[in-house]
Amino acid sequence: MGEEIQVVPQQVSILIVDDLPIIRLSLERILTKAGYRCRVAEDVPRALKALEEEPSDLVLSDIQMPGASGLDLVKALQPRIPDISVIMVSSTEAAETAIECLQQGAFGYILKPFQPREIVVQVNAALRRRMLEIAFRDREAQLARKVREQTEQIRASREEVALRLISASEHRDHETGTHVRRIGLYAAEMGKLLGWDQEAVETIRSAAPMHDIGKVGVPDAILQKPGTLTEEEWVTMRRHTTMGATILKGSKVPFIQMGARIAFGHHEKWDGTGYPKGLKGGAIPIEARITTLVDVFDAASSRRHYKDSWPEDQVVALIQRGRGVHFDPHLVDLFLANLERFTAILAANPDEDRDEDPGI
Repeated sequence: MGEEIQVVPQQVSILIVDDLPIIRLSLERILTKAGYRCRVAEDVPRALKALEEEPSDLVLSDIQMPGASGLDLVKALQPRIPDISVIMVSSTEAAETAIECLQQGAFGYILKPFQPREIVVQVNAALRRRMLEIAFRDREAQLARKVREQTEQIRASREEVALRLISASEHRDHETGTHVRRIGLYAAEMGKLLGWDQEAVETIRSAAPMHDIGKVGVPDAILQKPGTLTEEEWVTMRRHTTMGATILKGSKVPFIQMGARIAFGHHEKWDGTGYPKGLKGGAIPIEARITTLVDVFDAASSRRHYKDSWPEDQVVALIQRGRGVHFDPHLVDLFLANLERFTAILAANPDEDRDEDPGI
């Protein structure tokens, strides 16, 4: 551990368990003289009751006692080791049982007849091990907490990178920052439902919001046109998929790599009638299929400058009509079976009020 562990007897509470009063008195005198604070119990039930009322740092127990044995006591305390160190006091006839106690978590055992110095040395060693194990456990907990904090910082940084990357297109396309954030949350929820590991879930949460990043390359006259686009304008608009993939390609960062696949494939359709490549079924990356579905759900469920939000039954009907045509049928079934999760995300992340005048 790197540091010296010092046992301070005055700070240590010991419970002595033995059915013989003379043994209890002898052990209590030895340990009290060494500075330890001691309590006594004459059997296992009283010992367990005493520990419930007031915890001890160490239990020094006889093995052979009427009724419940010292082994029973060790087994009862096993879930609390190393919070409580246990030393057994054994006769030579009970040596085999003493070994079983060690297997159950006891630190050691002392053979009768014992010497006072042996008792003190064994107690001190057991307490040192207890302190080392508790310190190690605390350090493990601190390390785990630090890893969680660093993971959260990485996740937040990735999300910020994604949101900043799309901010230019967002302000030109009337989409809100909350909309693209919801896309990431929906996509992450789908990843969880699919049984993805935490890293994959976090990756798609950061990647999916970048699906429309290519719109930064679409002229304002087309992107903000209030009426129907001409065929030529649609050709230009559809290029936002390839432009988005171009913007994000070549990165060694996993969530940007996934973002490139999503940007390229989120307008592909399950039946092969989508763009830019007319990919069909499983040829469309799973992350793009997920983003396609949740993007349509959010667009239909949200108010925009050109439309009101749709009622839930109409949104569900739209998705059902797209099953096996626009959307991966398995993803549709999974999504609708857990619809409440996605409506909860929508409710918890409402669009912020913003001036939707395209001249602003």
